Amino acid sequence: MTELDWSEILLRLGVATLAGSAIGLNRDLHGNPIGLKTLGIVGLSTATVVLLALQLSEPGKVVDATSRVIQGILTGIGFLGAGVIVHESDRFRVRGLTSAACTFLAACLGIVCGAGQWKIVAVALGLAFMVLTVGRRIEHQVHRMFGGKSEPDQDHRQT
Repeated sequence: MTELDWSEILLRLGVATLAGSAIGLNRDLHGNPIGLKTLGIVGLSTATVVLLALQLSEPGKVVDATSRVIQGILTGIGFLGAGVIVHESDRFRVRGLTSAACTFLAACLGIVCGAGQWKIVAVALGLAFMVLTVGRRIEHQVHRMFGGKSEPDQDHRQT
């Protein structure tokens, strides 16, 4: 792979940071324990490592080296997601699954930004905000239609 110039590095890392931060802002606005700074850093850090893997790999081994880096990132990000989910509670309720999923998404977007795949970033970010914005309303309607709990988010925050 040819060495990236400063503008391409800034673009890839900047978009990864902004994408993660945007998802984090959604979490922050819904009062969740993970927010703009945390997910911005997740996006930035994953893009940074992918860029490094792309720059250091030999031309014939780009896929293999990058693949190992991505596998390591996705394994490690699970620990951050688990930290969002685990809460002490006397009612043994699971909370924070959506925020943990958003942590994973921010990491994935960072990986894709690091690889410079802008169309994938745009579509994934658009779909993510669609799900985060209208998903709760759809859940409420489905629960009302099929006789489920009227407030599906009482037991686990899906905001």
